[in-house]
Amino acid sequence: MTTPDFSACKCSDTGLKTAPEGAPIIALIGAPNSGKSTLFNGLTGARVQMGNWPGTSVEISRGAWGTYDLIDFPGAYSLDAHSPDEAFTRAMIVEAAPEDRPDVVMVAVDAASLERGLYMVAQLLESPHRVVVVVTKSDVAADAGQSLDVAALSAATGCPVVAVDPRHRRGLDQVENAIAVALAREPWRREAPASCCVDELELIDDRYAWIENATAKAMTVGEAPKSTLTEKIDRFALHPVAGPLLFLAVMWVVFQITTTVAAPIQDAVSGFFEGPLSDWTSGLLGLLHIDSSLVRGLLIDGLIVGVGTVLSFAPLMALMFLCLAVLEDSGYMARAAVVTDRVMKAIGLPGKAFIPIVVGFGCNVPAISSTRVLSQRDHRIMTALLVPFASCSARLTVYAMLGATFFPGHSGTVVFAMYVISIALIVCMGWVFRRLLWRTLGTEALVIDLPVYQIPGLRLAASVTWTRVKGFLQTAGGIIVICVAAVFALQSTPVTSGYSFADEDLPVAESAYGEIASAVAPVFKPAGFDSWSISGTLVTGFIAKEAVISTWAQTYALEDPSDESAADQGSSALAGAIREDFDTASGGHSIAAIWAFMVFLLAYTPCVATMAALKREIGWKWTFFAVGVELTTAWVLAVAVFNVLRVWF
Repeated sequence: MTTPDFSACKCSDTGLKTAPEGAPIIALIGAPNSGKSTLFNGLTGARVQMGNWPGTSVEISRGAWGTYDLIDFPGAYSLDAHSPDEAFTRAMIVEAAPEDRPDVVMVAVDAASLERGLYMVAQLLESPHRVVVVVTKSDVAADAGQSLDVAALSAATGCPVVAVDPRHRRGLDQVENAIAVALAREPWRREAPASCCVDELELIDDRYAWIENATAKAMTVGEAPKSTLTEKIDRFALHPVAGPLLFLAVMWVVFQITTTVAAPIQDAVSGFFEGPLSDWTSGLLGLLHIDSSLVRGLLIDGLIVGVGTVLSFAPLMALMFLCLAVLEDSGYMARAAVVTDRVMKAIGLPGKAFIPIVVGFGCNVPAISSTRVLSQRDHRIMTALLVPFASCSARLTVYAMLGATFFPGHSGTVVFAMYVISIALIVCMGWVFRRLLWRTLGTEALVIDLPVYQIPGLRLAASVTWTRVKGFLQTAGGIIVICVAAVFALQSTPVTSGYSFADEDLPVAESAYGEIASAVAPVFKPAGFDSWSISGTLVTGFIAKEAVISTWAQTYALEDPSDESAADQGSSALAGAIREDFDTASGGHSIAAIWAFMVFLLAYTPCVATMAALKREIGWKWTFFAVGVELTTAWVLAVAVFNVLRVWF
């Protein structure tokens, strides 16, 4: 047996266990919402590498599964290439030479939609492959009055077939046995009428006849309940008026839980970095007789305070990711796509464009990559231009801090309001883009599975949450350390005579950082925050939004505001310094200025990683266009918000 050479796939190293060299390659394919990703996570135990396949922009997941190398291909309903993702899957599995194909192709099939899942199996078996059919959601089919005979389906298709429950990790050992059986056989194919080779319509008819025969032999259909719980809930959740209201209510609850529960944990983490850890580090430097202001400044005021301030938001991120994982696993997020389909069509985008935008509320970078699910290039470009207006989790940390600083007791509502503004901005900018750039842009019907509602699995939700939090920490951690070091170097470099590098007496305003920030600050005078210590954070925020908080922590730590300056307002010195700064810059209209600042933060360029993703997906021309539009929109909106709100505040 020849092992296909899939070594070209060099995914980013996560430090996790990889399959041994020369291990059999198992390709996992299937429709969205078929349980494919859950099956992949269950088999690999989250020992996953993710990255782009060399020479393409298609992102895949790859992990070690015992002695096998498991590759999770993008979700697809068939092997007909209608999008870059589907074209990639077809090229790697169907169009590749036999010796270059995976050793086994494992197809995840939803038992409740057996006929649709078997269509991909029929396509695969038109050329020699080792195929294993993994049937998921048998419990859902049973609730609908359907009973599947696994042995009969195996006999009808000629493939090893196993039924599993990947959410609860049941039957996974049977999958390994089925793979071993498939590997022991030579690749096989199903026989099709000779006339099908020249007539595509006859070939399609033959596939459906084969599927109907297999289904008739394997599936027994009993009496289905007249009205299921899912149908009852969907009458409200999918209602054209009640549905959107429910969606907003659910999101409000998520942000209330996130900010309220996380607040005391954040305070404890932040207090640890600013208190005991800083004191221990200072004591250790004293024991080592290190009195250098450069070392002390970089370690304590820079890395510990700056990085610690950002890390204090990890509990908030974990809670948000947990809430979203619960919503996804319950089946509700698929309904959210249907609810927003009407809005997507109004701006000329298909309902599937909702998927990248939703991903964008977690991180804009993978969201831009996921625009490949759209078949038309114009749809992909327009969606990629809109994704940066989706308020990512990095911006959430800034909203949460400012909400707690200026609106104590109502920070959850403030964060929720920023996400509502983000959604409104996406819709408005989509309408503008369509009117100005794509007047003749057509749309597509939304095709999406609506899974039945189910009680979320705690283990699965925890696994998804940990994966996302770990990704946030890995991404933010490296960037923040670099930003902290760069900001410290700039704040330690004097631009006036009489000071040396890292001089303890050097005012930040007279450093290179202060000079750069002061040059930028006048641009924001109409928006109410003409202050070098405020506008400077927007410069580092261009690299990563998490750097806004760490830069503030460094700036005010070097300015050394006393605890007493904020004691009368019952909050930390950092919060007190920020409040005072905004109040001075805005001429006493700090509430109007902080809303203007948050709106600017929402609308301007997310980060350099997002720019790189845009360049990769839509090219430099559209990337520069996107940056220009984002900066212009952000400034105009910030000025408008400040000048309107200062009438009342």
